[in-house]
Amino acid sequence: MRVIFMGSPEFAVPHLEHLILNQYQVVAVYTQPDRPAGRGRALAPPPVKRAALAWGLSVVQPASLREAGVVGQLTGLHPDVIVVAAFGQILPRSVLGIPRFGCINVHPSLLPGFRGASPVASAILAGDEFTGVSIMLMDEGLDTGPILARAQIPVSAQDTTGSLTTKLSLIGARLLQEVLSYWSRGELTPQPQNEAKATYSGSITKEQGEIDWHLPAIDIWRRVRAFHPWPGCYTTWRGRQLKIIEAVPLTEERTSKVGQVVALTSVPEGSKAAFGVYTGDGVLGVSKVQLEGKRAISAAEFLKGQREFIGAVLP
Repeated sequence: MRVIFMGSPEFAVPHLEHLILNQYQVVAVYTQPDRPAGRGRALAPPPVKRAALAWGLSVVQPASLREAGVVGQLTGLHPDVIVVAAFGQILPRSVLGIPRFGCINVHPSLLPGFRGASPVASAILAGDEFTGVSIMLMDEGLDTGPILARAQIPVSAQDTTGSLTTKLSLIGARLLQEVLSYWSRGELTPQPQNEAKATYSGSITKEQGEIDWHLPAIDIWRRVRAFHPWPGCYTTWRGRQLKIIEAVPLTEERTSKVGQVVALTSVPEGSKAAFGVYTGDGVLGVSKVQLEGKRAISAAEFLKGQREFIGAVLP
């Protein structure tokens, strides 16, 4: 089977590698253009590009799939199927109609829930107990195509967007192999999505990471996990950004100002929280932080170097 693969971030890499290892003929890999990254703002390739080049595959990085030349090039590759995993562009009708087995998309949510750009973070923010991967036959909408298969996994209290995305990428890669095998033999019937249950997840911005201590501790805890590794959940201490990397919600009653840092008298078993911050409801116990310009350290280690931190009121 001749496959064109389209994907960009780390989530997409296992899907590409599973295709290669299972003897699919990957005739080209389409990914986003290199973009500035890091302090030096040097151009950096997407993870999928690095993986594709390591396997000796042809890489194409179009700014848009709507350009006539791009569509002609795709047609000339004669793909049997186009596999998409977090590519970053909506495929136009001119592309959707090229392969005989259509365009198949791997999406990290249980569709029709959390269509769009940030489904993994959205599942954590919502406090969902389960999430999963959906593989669908693409149409012109945003994650609206009929479903070919789903796989569900639990969301643990320790999961972040980073760890959960990794789990889902591995599950999606395995599920993709089954779908391609059954779909190419005509043994799958696409199931329309229930539009009445559709929800959407927008792009996450850096500003969303700033902590509002008036929120309940459980909501801030979910944000700490949902915004890790990017953009991170942060507050300010003495004019410098302070990221909260690991935390746990505690049910202690507030006896002082919202945002005030307090020493903890007790923490849940297994927690390494060394200090707490009063919130709109409960206390956020903090176990790992990163002060701007410094490495990430335990909250206990941070307190040793910031002896005036206990009692401070964070903005």
